[in-house]
Amino acid sequence: MKKFILVSIFIGFFSCNNVDLPKPNIIIIYADDLGYGDVSSYGLGTLQTPNIDKIANDGIRFTNGYASSATCSPSRYALMTGTYPWRNKNAKILTGANLIIDTTEMTLPKMFKSMGYRTGIVGKWHLGLGDGRNTVRDTTETGAVPRDLGYGPGVRGNIDYNNKISPGPNEVGFEYSFIMADTQDRVPTVYIENGNVVNLDPKDPLEASFRGNFEGEPTGLKNPELLSMVWHHGHNGSIVNGVPRIGFQRGGKSAMWSDIDMADKFLDEAKKYISSVKDEPFFLFYTLQQPHVPRTPHPRFEGSSGMGPRGDVIVEADWCIGKMYKYLEDEGLIDNTIIIISSDNGPVLNDGYYDDAVEKLGDHDPFGGLRGGKYSLFEAGTRVPFITYWKGKIKPQISNELVTQIDFLESFSSLIGSDITSKDGIDLSDVFFRNKGKGRTEFVLEATSRTAFRQNNWVMIPPYKGPALNNSVNIEVGNSKKHLLFDLDSDLTQKNDLSKKYPEKLQDMIKRYEEITGDDLGEVKELILE
Repeated sequence: MKKFILVSIFIGFFSCNNVDLPKPNIIIIYADDLGYGDVSSYGLGTLQTPNIDKIANDGIRFTNGYASSATCSPSRYALMTGTYPWRNKNAKILTGANLIIDTTEMTLPKMFKSMGYRTGIVGKWHLGLGDGRNTVRDTTETGAVPRDLGYGPGVRGNIDYNNKISPGPNEVGFEYSFIMADTQDRVPTVYIENGNVVNLDPKDPLEASFRGNFEGEPTGLKNPELLSMVWHHGHNGSIVNGVPRIGFQRGGKSAMWSDIDMADKFLDEAKKYISSVKDEPFFLFYTLQQPHVPRTPHPRFEGSSGMGPRGDVIVEADWCIGKMYKYLEDEGLIDNTIIIISSDNGPVLNDGYYDDAVEKLGDHDPFGGLRGGKYSLFEAGTRVPFITYWKGKIKPQISNELVTQIDFLESFSSLIGSDITSKDGIDLSDVFFRNKGKGRTEFVLEATSRTAFRQNNWVMIPPYKGPALNNSVNIEVGNSKKHLLFDLDSDLTQKNDLSKKYPEKLQDMIKRYEEITGDDLGEVKELILE
């Protein structure tokens, strides 16, 4: 019966007077570390994002929209699979790791492909590459890796970047991929297209490692005179374009990216992909690198925000989104293209480099008045900008319904008439695309192996060991010796712990939280910065 109803909805939605309408194109624009207060249409900060605002004001702007995690790799895993990241022990902040999505697992692009869509990803990946077989001999200097490099879990060997890298995005549902492997602050600092490093000269092979430096190669730790950007914590490995990175690399000079041109490059590649598939329904995962560190705006955006590089790269990202929208208009695609704009986690200011993100913030509040931030179980870690747009089909609305990115797979599946479901997602297609229906009533959020539970307006955070404040990034991470309980309706800033006042409510939430998580919660590790 459920499947019959879904199919009926699809027919009714896409057919009129027995004339079938084309399936909508889908573009998910996914920012990196963009905070709840960083989008000006939310009215919580002073930074201006006019192009995002245009889409938000003509679509649905969710005030209760969440990433699944307060860090990027777990959030991307959940978005792709519809599965809570804490169910996968490898879905942590990744550094040089193997692919964490099983190639047999259902994914968002696989679902779209099954319904006749073309599928592509352009931008940041950070879900791992390879399976441990495509490796090369470690030729790095002997000795221990300095502790302050901040390497996350999953380092399993050196990928051979000089041959085809597989599995990766193409093996989990994307027909086309143009990506960076991890993040802009990690090696290798190259683009990878369909598993091959772009512009690599075979006479100058590329080596990359997270175990130690290659003999004779300069690093941020030992060669500060070569730096155009000074590291604060963690980022003291190989130097590329004057920027010290996490990890070490050697060779591959012809393949090195230009940091200041990265936004333009990803935009151009995204438009090229759309141009190649525009005669068919398509899904594009357009994953921006901004405002993740290192923040390297193109010179035409330098000083544009008055807030230093962090503000400037958000202005740059907003410009890219405006250019993408104009391109869709010019190509006659905008009327039948769904656009979703969101972020993989909440904001952070100093995340490894001295770049004036704190000093030049001024009156802007990227956290939107929320407690915590990236890496945190408090609201600012996972509550993010969340916008859906479909010209002429979605009516402009501000929605307070509780929605999460983990629901994309099942919701899109329902929307386009597929019967594919997911483990933890639910069908919110009415809420996302039809201006009706109810959102979630509960979900388990995650931050650096720790989890908390949201149920309607209540949030319960279990006790965790460790410092309450991470001094490197100056963010409260949510650690406490006891359970914490907050009522978001009356206390959005999470300043008033109500665990003693409402012990029965606390116990009810603990019981439900344990029912959902079962035995899937892994061991809580020490906080690792991204």
